[in-house]
Amino acid sequence: MRTLRPADLAREHGLSTQAVRNYERSGFLPPADRTDTGYRIYTEVHASALHAYLALVPAHGYPAAGRIMAALNQDDLDRALGIIDSGHGRLIRDRETLDAVRQAVDHLTAEARPDHRTGPLTIGELARRLRVTPATLRNWEDAGIVVPERDPATGYRVFRANDVRDAELAHLLRRGRYPLEHIATVVRQVRTAGGTEALATALGGWQRKLTAQGLAMLTSAARLSAYLDLRNR
Repeated sequence: MRTLRPADLAREHGLSTQAVRNYERSGFLPPADRTDTGYRIYTEVHASALHAYLALVPAHGYPAAGRIMAALNQDDLDRALGIIDSGHGRLIRDRETLDAVRQAVDHLTAEARPDHRTGPLTIGELARRLRVTPATLRNWEDAGIVVPERDPATGYRVFRANDVRDAELAHLLRRGRYPLEHIATVVRQVRTAGGTEALATALGGWQRKLTAQGLAMLTSAARLSAYLDLRNR
């Protein structure tokens, strides 16, 4: 098997030779043999390991990619596969969340109705509007779904326009039997985007990111398989 210098591996991927050494030191590459003078001797196995690690990064992120390669290089295949399985599970949940957000935004747009009130709602007023109990709204608050302010004079909860929007979104998703943890994730996405209209325009970008990650997972799986085949020859 032909030998390679650290510079050979680094040049192919636009890395520094120190980065290659750091990857080996961290366990992302198998240990290299040394010459009598102490220089590292890399082989095609190391090149394949580097290909696999770099393919894992966009698929699973830097921390998980490192853990996967370290597990493989410690001959702990099951641990590596478990980390990979967890990544696929998160991608599935992200896709489910995206679907839930898209459906919720569609429902909110379809069911939107003007509200001529100029001030915030009390917990009782919002409960009557949604036809739920105040205890339900308090449960949603505990789950981080709604974050009402408190009236400084009375200490009572006050639900402003964004809080009402979040509560309506939660109500729609609860009717779809989504768990509170899932709903909290959806609502955070709405808040981050700045509202349902802004979120609707961001869904396409979110979908593209998930698609890119899924394709990266396919590529990384092929690179990992090639590395394992070469290493086990």
